[in-house]
Amino acid sequence: MDLFEDTPGDNAPEFSVSEIAGTVRRLIEGELAYVRVRGEVGRVTRARSGHLYFDLKDDKSVLSCMSWKGQVPGLGTMPEEGMEIIAEGKMTASGFSSKYALNAVRIAVAGEGALMAMLERRKKKLAAEGLFDEARKKPLPYLPEIIGVVTSPQGAVIRDILHRLRDRFPRKVLIWPVAVQGEACATQVANAIKGFNAMTPGGALPRPDLIIVARGGGSIEDLWGFNEEVVARAAADSDIPLISAVGHETDTTLIDFTSDKRAPTPTAAAELAVPVRLDLIAWVDSQDGRLSRAVGQGVSRRKERLRDLVRILPRAEALLNEPRQRLDRADEALPRALRQTVERHAAQVAQLSSAIRPATLRARLRTETQRVGEWSRRLGPGLIRVVQSRKDRLIATRLRPAHLKEKADRQRRDFNALSPKLNGAFALGLSRASEKVDALDRVRRSIGYEETLQRGYSVVRAGETIVTGADAAKSAQALEIQFRDGRVNVTTDAAASKPKFRKKKPDQGTLF
Repeated sequence: MDLFEDTPGDNAPEFSVSEIAGTVRRLIEGELAYVRVRGEVGRVTRARSGHLYFDLKDDKSVLSCMSWKGQVPGLGTMPEEGMEIIAEGKMTASGFSSKYALNAVRIAVAGEGALMAMLERRKKKLAAEGLFDEARKKPLPYLPEIIGVVTSPQGAVIRDILHRLRDRFPRKVLIWPVAVQGEACATQVANAIKGFNAMTPGGALPRPDLIIVARGGGSIEDLWGFNEEVVARAAADSDIPLISAVGHETDTTLIDFTSDKRAPTPTAAAELAVPVRLDLIAWVDSQDGRLSRAVGQGVSRRKERLRDLVRILPRAEALLNEPRQRLDRADEALPRALRQTVERHAAQVAQLSSAIRPATLRARLRTETQRVGEWSRRLGPGLIRVVQSRKDRLIATRLRPAHLKEKADRQRRDFNALSPKLNGAFALGLSRASEKVDALDRVRRSIGYEETLQRGYSVVRAGETIVTGADAAKSAQALEIQFRDGRVNVTTDAAASKPKFRKKKPDQGTLF
């Protein structure tokens, strides 16, 4: 029976929801199959699983689209909101949510106008982030040692660059081959720029001092790989100065705005990269001539200045005349000054010698002797008075009976007050020590062998030696057995190995 058979009334067949959903899915996938849909991109979502979801819309309807994780790399163009595209794929329906969608496997931009509109949106976005600012652009090295070129190894572009470098100033060139158009272009160019930056300076494969990204002219579709955001950001993030030479002079791509320098053609990029060697040689020669002339002129000017200074300097004889006169005057005044000095010092010596005559010294000695005698007569009585005074003070302060008695009474009262405390402390300490000794004795008894004897065991001795085996007991002449309630002596017959008891109590149990 057909699922959609027109049977009105209560006799119409009943279907489950899953049956209806499956039938709708088969109808959509069977009738529409592979389709191409044109529309404006709406909401775009990239799930953490890697799947891509977006909407296609026109002025009346909205179509849900999705691309699975494995299909995203082959789309060709990543959809952006507001872009007009043509999406190709298969229609499908989701049974559990009653929704249909387009499983897009390829996306193309719908016309040059849409490409230009998308390019303008990207330019505004990157400009707002400051990637076009002149302040962040790096200056180009004047004469790079190594130049890295990102381009296709086939074609005229690389030949033009190498030829121009060879004509102007030969330099070492590292070529990173990439696709310059198509779906792989953007990824390969971005990876090449990052790869050059990742090289180690001075390594086995040295890092270039300058990068040139070059491609010949073409349509906007051919050059679109250099308008991708990943390429523009890689150029902006490059630590190595970068020249973009994509297309002809009238062609403009996003990499031209984020690069450090734009060249109208690949040949012009080579001209920007290095100067002309012959021009440098000529400039060096001209500078060498200027330097030689400047040095010669400087020497000539200094010679003239030296001659002028020589003319204004006085003669050597004139410079020495005045010092000679001063020396002559000093020579004439020197004897007179010496005589005056000697006479002055002689007068001082005479004055000092008059003060130390013998009579003066004897008078001074008598005076000092009298003074010492007077001090010696006064010394004895003074010492006696001092000793007596200190003796009296000592007796008055330290040896008073009342004071000593008061001190003794005070010490006795202190002793009587402390005596009960000392007795209590001594008794308490003695009690604690006794308790500790009792506890230790109990521990000693608990681990001693006497307690073991109480449980029915015995100790066998041969003299002072404890017997622990049958062989030792057989070889012993006499044994002593200790039980819990006494000891028993046993005489053994070593030949017969049979013990003879001297004393045995009936309740002791067996010997061994």
